[in-house]
Amino acid sequence: MSGWEDIQRAVGTADASLVADEVLRLGAEERREVARRLRPYIREARQAAHARFDAARQRAEAEEERAMRAYIRERMDEGVAEEVAQQWWWEGPYHHHQRHVDWGMRNNWIGPLRVAGAGTLGGAAAVADWLVRRDFSEWGRNMPLEPLLRVIAARPAQWQADLAAHLSGRLRATRLQLENGTVALALELLRRTGAEPPDHEPLVVAWVSTDPDLARDPLARHLVPRLFEAEGVGRVLRDDRIDAPSGRSWLRALTKAAPVEREVLVEGCVRRFLRGGSATDLRFFVRLHDLLDPAPSRERVGDYLRLLPAAPGPVAELALRMLRGPGVTLSGEEANEAVAALLFRSESKLVRAGLTLLDQAARDAGDDLDHLAPALASAFLCESYEVRERSVRWAVKHARRFSPAGAETVREAAAVLPPDLVARLTPAYGHVEPDAAPADAFEPGTLPAFEAPRRSPVRPAMENLAGTFRHSYDEFAFERWLDGFVRHPGARRPPAHTTDLYGAGEWRYVEQWAEALLREAAGPALEPPVPREPASRKAASRAVEGWAVEGRAVEGRAVEGRARQGILTPGVRGGIAASLAELGLVLGGAERLDTEEPQEGERIFLTPVRKKRREEKPPRLLPIAPAGRLPSPALVSPPHWAMLQRCAEIYAALQEGTLPPYLLATPTLTSGHIDPAELVARLEGYERDGVRPLPADLGQALLRLPREADSGVVARAARLTSEAGATLVRWLKARPEPVTSVEWPTEPGGRPRPRIRQEPTGVAFVDALFCDPPLHRPSHHHGSYELSWWLVLPSDREVVAMHLIPHLYGGWEGPGRLRLHAARLCDQDGPAGEGMALLVGILLGERGWNAGQCREVLLRAVATRSLPAAECGRQLGQCLRLLDVKLGPVLQALEECARKGAHREVWEIMSGLLPVFLPRPGERANAAHTRALEFAVEVAGWVGARGTIPEVAGIAARDGSSGLIRAARRLDVHLGRA
Repeated sequence: MSGWEDIQRAVGTADASLVADEVLRLGAEERREVARRLRPYIREARQAAHARFDAARQRAEAEEERAMRAYIRERMDEGVAEEVAQQWWWEGPYHHHQRHVDWGMRNNWIGPLRVAGAGTLGGAAAVADWLVRRDFSEWGRNMPLEPLLRVIAARPAQWQADLAAHLSGRLRATRLQLENGTVALALELLRRTGAEPPDHEPLVVAWVSTDPDLARDPLARHLVPRLFEAEGVGRVLRDDRIDAPSGRSWLRALTKAAPVEREVLVEGCVRRFLRGGSATDLRFFVRLHDLLDPAPSRERVGDYLRLLPAAPGPVAELALRMLRGPGVTLSGEEANEAVAALLFRSESKLVRAGLTLLDQAARDAGDDLDHLAPALASAFLCESYEVRERSVRWAVKHARRFSPAGAETVREAAAVLPPDLVARLTPAYGHVEPDAAPADAFEPGTLPAFEAPRRSPVRPAMENLAGTFRHSYDEFAFERWLDGFVRHPGARRPPAHTTDLYGAGEWRYVEQWAEALLREAAGPALEPPVPREPASRKAASRAVEGWAVEGRAVEGRAVEGRARQGILTPGVRGGIAASLAELGLVLGGAERLDTEEPQEGERIFLTPVRKKRREEKPPRLLPIAPAGRLPSPALVSPPHWAMLQRCAEIYAALQEGTLPPYLLATPTLTSGHIDPAELVARLEGYERDGVRPLPADLGQALLRLPREADSGVVARAARLTSEAGATLVRWLKARPEPVTSVEWPTEPGGRPRPRIRQEPTGVAFVDALFCDPPLHRPSHHHGSYELSWWLVLPSDREVVAMHLIPHLYGGWEGPGRLRLHAARLCDQDGPAGEGMALLVGILLGERGWNAGQCREVLLRAVATRSLPAAECGRQLGQCLRLLDVKLGPVLQALEECARKGAHREVWEIMSGLLPVFLPRPGERANAAHTRALEFAVEVAGWVGARGTIPEVAGIAARDGSSGLIRAARRLDVHLGRA
């Protein structure tokens, strides 16, 4: 058998050690032959391994099949049915029966081929390429280290050193190379050959990714100095600790057994800090520097000073400790540099340290403090009011220690201070000339011009009814389709594609009603009777308003087939009761739930009991004939239900043969309005032809009238003789004006409750819309056709806003999903109240891709004069207090809008927000309250606001010097100026 055949046979055994033995027995000629044949053999070796795996898997499956049949026969002999026995097999401990096959068999050819190439290929570079070639990078195929080292050891020493260098240069500091043995092989070759490691940063990173043994590792003397130069070392060692439970600690190794002087390590750390990097990258070196605990050195003062301005916080703190150590005295210039660097940092700890350093420098100096004037000027420029105030106190305290020249420097620097601090500095230093407005001073922009939708005539009625009955997504498509259906009897053709319409108990979509109209017009009396009263209607018609609890509680739920039982704690029971109470429901009969342990198998269950409503009246509904097809008003929003009502009454009129020649409510303008003169003309035509108006159609027509009408039109309407004409006259002379409000819960987490109050108008369609919307959104049908709700109430945008409030959290998008609806309402008619204010305000808290579009709603509301700004602030304050709305995005949005020209409205918003949002007596203040006051101070300065806000004045009058109180005082002083 030839040498190549021996190698093939050995590779087929998947034994790398056997391949190493065969390689070491080869002669020079046989090695060259094997080297020549290896690369073409890769594909054959892979296919052979896969074939061996497939054969093994087939054998295992056959054995498993035989075992299953034997198991089933045994059970059948015991009298068990075959189906049951088979089920037992699969439901039993299947892993006990399954014949496992090692998937590693598919790639067990890789290790042997690596050994064969390492022992036969000629050049060191070729062997390095062979070991890391892509064909061998299969998951789980690690380097066979012992066989590889055996065949490599048979090569010349210089060749081995070259291979170590080439293989080290191919390291990329990846986890794969660390796990598959490439790193271990390269490092071991470097150790065995004694060669100097190449200058390759990934090699250093790979080295520190292994366990340290610096006392016995010959690579340590070469690589330890490179730890501070190689990028990536700090990130690999970011979690290294000297007391690591695993015992693997580079910190311990470097501080106990490093082959270099400790001073070299300290220099390396400082050098690494000066190179820069993130806090994560430098964390290890900060810990190492602390463990080395170097003595303060005058020689390194310059290096540590360079770290103060921009180094990560932990590095800057370390540098400050070294500068303040015993034996280190800073010169005046160095103290100025240190203070200036610290006072411009964002970390409050470092800023306070800068002030302390300023105090220390003053104590160490004599009577002349002129050299500290530049540092004091830096303190005046700090963004923190607390730092500015402390620096002013320091300046006043040491005013006598400044020469006239130094005092002039302080006075010039004080020009950037706020007026209240300037007033405290003036008695000691004289008059301070205010600085000119900074380049970035507030300059309001021009409010964007929003083009209002044109009020053009609405396009004519549709004639292609059968082809468009499903296309109601356009704003006017629904109205034009209904108008076309009534006006054009010849266009009522049957739809080409129908649905299982009559199988549904309820028709919740206008598309369903449109299909029903076409099918009824094509074949009268084809509609079967409603199969049964819909379950939803039954549920909605019950007077169930409470729940009685019987039995005991089981706390928790089934998890993996097990139920966790326990006493229902008072907190849990209280939470359930509060949630039900928000819905108007009462939890009763639960006295024992939090005192007695449940028995096994007991469950808590709820039984409906009858209880009268105490607050709300049921909506007044129209007596539409086919009421069985209309969904319950509890399942859809009132504007949606109003659209369905109109469809239902047209459907009923079609069945009864009383369909009018045209509709009253079809809008004439794209604003959704009807020209009052046109509506009078339509009613005049009804009276001439003896047509009786459809109730919902008349109600919708009234809601679409503009809020003002010409006196001549009113006089013309007074000449109508029908009841509908009298209703129109009453509407034109005294249009109903519903009273709206938003009620907020007292505890966080509750939802705002919209309220609409209006005495009955006598028009059922109107009364059903001028009533309280549902608090919650019981189904996805509630939000259907939201884009058309403004068209139902074009002159009552506040009522539309109230109906939208329950949908603020109706979808995964959050309140931002209503931005288009709110923007549309800005261009509609009618007063804007708490509902509009809430919609516009809550949109300011949106984050993400649509935040800019949400802010445009506020600008549009300002441009159209439809924003009750102070009320918007009050509603926004409630959102910040009770809902998951964050202050940061809100302030960012308000500042952006202010800079775009809405600065006066932004101040009105803040003046309404602060009384609601600020902490009340007994409540704990937080950073958000201070940020709100600081922003209000800025905005008040932008608009020159005046007038006291009692809640702000109350906080300003408190004792103390917290950030909240200081900000309140600044705002109160500004507002109280004459």
